[in-house]
Amino acid sequence: MDEAMAAWACAVAEGELAEPLARRWTHSQGVARRAVGLTGAVGGDAELLISAAILHDVGYAPRLALSGFHPLDGARFLRDSHDADKRLVRLVANHSFALLEADERGLRAVLEAEFPLLDDQRLVDALVYCDMTTTPDGQVTTVEARLAEITGRYGSDSLVGRFIRRASPDILAAVGRVEAALAVLSTEVGDGSHGLGILNE
Repeated sequence: MDEAMAAWACAVAEGELAEPLARRWTHSQGVARRAVGLTGAVGGDAELLISAAILHDVGYAPRLALSGFHPLDGARFLRDSHDADKRLVRLVANHSFALLEADERGLRAVLEAEFPLLDDQRLVDALVYCDMTTTPDGQVTTVEARLAEITGRYGSDSLVGRFIRRASPDILAAVGRVEAALAVLSTEVGDGSHGLGILNE
């Protein structure tokens, strides 16, 4: 595993988010903790997932918010300023079904052209799971509660509200696939501890 990638990603995310957007930084840390808990499910891609988890919202940083669409702004920053790993950049660009929000914003063609969706469903699902089972304050939650929280925060008729309504079936399906994979891992290990114990650390 490339542990240097995760350490670098954490430093970059903290540098961009911790001071101007403390709550967003807290959420990102919580998402990364969830990613650490999926080590057993993603194997050799664990550090890539952890890095994407800590960086997924970096595009919210005020100095990076050029288009106003944080997956696109974050991915462009990682590509242009850091020449980051291409799979990492594509995960950040497309996290949590960002393509559907890009569609609402008239940016779908731009996102697809610059950052094609990663064809590794396991990693895509894992990042959705980490993001969509973590509250804005970095705590573990259910996907249903998270979807309701986002809708309540932005309003059901807002752009984000419309996106969440469209994306909800896909988000629920992705989280379900990860939970099923974790259940299989728990059964295989016998005591349910493989890769899961650190979720609550």
